[in-house]
Amino acid sequence: MNTSKIKLNTENIVGIVMFIGLFVYPLFVSSYQVLNLSYFLSMVFLSMSLALIWGFCGIFSFGQAAFFGIGGYFYAILTMNIGISAFTPVGLIVGVLVGAAIAWVLGYFMFYGGVNDVFVGLITLCLTVVLETFMGQTAGSEWKIGEIGLGGFNGIDGIPTISFGSFMLTGINFYYFILFILLVVYVGLRYLGISKFGYTAIAIRENRERTKLFGYNVPKYQTTIFAIGGGLASLSGILYATWGSYITPSSFGLTAATLPVVLVAAAGRKNITASVIFTIAYYWFSQSLSASGSEYALVILGLGLVLVILFVPEGIVVALFKWIDQLVFSRIRKKPTIKLKEKEKVHGHSIN
Repeated sequence: MNTSKIKLNTENIVGIVMFIGLFVYPLFVSSYQVLNLSYFLSMVFLSMSLALIWGFCGIFSFGQAAFFGIGGYFYAILTMNIGISAFTPVGLIVGVLVGAAIAWVLGYFMFYGGVNDVFVGLITLCLTVVLETFMGQTAGSEWKIGEIGLGGFNGIDGIPTISFGSFMLTGINFYYFILFILLVVYVGLRYLGISKFGYTAIAIRENRERTKLFGYNVPKYQTTIFAIGGGLASLSGILYATWGSYITPSSFGLTAATLPVVLVAAAGRKNITASVIFTIAYYWFSQSLSASGSEYALVILGLGLVLVILFVPEGIVVALFKWIDQLVFSRIRKKPTIKLKEKEKVHGHSIN
């Protein structure tokens, strides 16, 4: 990583503090709260996948929930048919690769076919609706892959958790497993944002035609990023399925497809750290309202998004980052210049 591009700002400090807090969190709370946070973190990958393709490359997608379901169902069917607990890590890796491959195929036909902007959103929305509708109609005994029935609206339960030999990832072990993956993916995406590949993706987001005129293979970059996003969404679905040992078509339905769009837009779609923070905050808030109805959290989030679009279109968390940067770090950066001017005056020289 180019260390010259790492600077002292609110986002970097908050990112470090956030992960330190997540690592020490299990030391101060109950196992039930750790289990809940494991669920929240598993859903963060879904938001990160959309922040990558929409925030970095300008590809608006309603299909991340579909890849979420593909990853979860594929992992469940593969591992339950094989029935060997030691195979579950392989199932995790293969599930992510399958989700990325399907996203690559879909992206290839869209982007090399000249499909962009709102039409990508429509195609991915159709994918989500068709997949949910189809999976909801697979309740009959004839709908089996191997020995595993698809279950219709009831979905699949009894999904095995991830195991390394005889060591099963449950409770706090599962939490730290997710957190480690999250840290790796987070650092990878932050590095991607300051790499040549990332700068090209940002150029495509800002002006696709001009980037193409500079000689870049725009469909290739779009397809690659869309595939990475599909892999991350599939990872989210697999971790969710292993967390609760079940998955149903409703987990990747229309509401599920809309939620990451709202979360990423409200947080600030061009900022990975903002998406992570806002997703965790939303799921914590949603669960705190579960006694009176968790649907209120989505209603409040929707109203909040309207206000965000009207007053802070760059996103709530991003706006806070910039406000703190201007309030604190802009003053810190001015101090060396002031000291330099005073030093040159002492030696009888002037900058001007």
